[in-house]
Amino acid sequence: MATIGAFFTVILRAAFLAGRFFAAAFFLVTVDLAWVILILFVIAVIIWRLSALASRIDRLNHRIDLARASLDVQLLRRAGAAEALATCGLLDPASAIVLARAASNSRNADPLDGVEHSLVESEMSRDLREVFSDEGAVMELYANPDGKELLDDLVAACNQVTLSRRFLNDAVQATRLLRQGRMVRLFRLAGNAAQPQMVEFDDAPPRTFALLA
Repeated sequence: MATIGAFFTVILRAAFLAGRFFAAAFFLVTVDLAWVILILFVIAVIIWRLSALASRIDRLNHRIDLARASLDVQLLRRAGAAEALATCGLLDPASAIVLARAASNSRNADPLDGVEHSLVESEMSRDLREVFSDEGAVMELYANPDGKELLDDLVAACNQVTLSRRFLNDAVQATRLLRQGRMVRLFRLAGNAAQPQMVEFDDAPPRTFALLA
């Protein structure tokens, strides 16, 4: 009987030890699985964040392209309106020559040459302020039906140039700030694309145009 009792004791001890072993193994597997899930979750969050940043950079770059194209259109519109006034016969010869030359320079400026482009458009704005500096002459021209239509076109074009340039520079500034972020620089989310540049030139319209609004 003692032998049988000892045997059952050994069996019980073995079962107890086996139970503890499997419990410990299950705990370790559970802990390891929890770490794996946590690591996968962190990786997924990082990938989602990088994808969101890359998408935002792409959207801002697209916004810059649209804004730059819009600005080019408005500059051409301003040049066209100035040219129409120069050839309408309602201005004095000196003013007509100044406007015609400024419009021609604006049309022929290379948009890819930022320095030349800025100088030409700044000169265009200064010429407009010079030609339309006299309030009495502007109001007299505006009293003419043909002059009113042409001036309205020019005033609208000048306002749109200012708004388009501001919209473009806002997009450029937002892109620059985003590209300065640590994750963007660390993972090179912007690739090898050049840093977008602000468009700076004098776009202030003649002060007399405020009287026509």
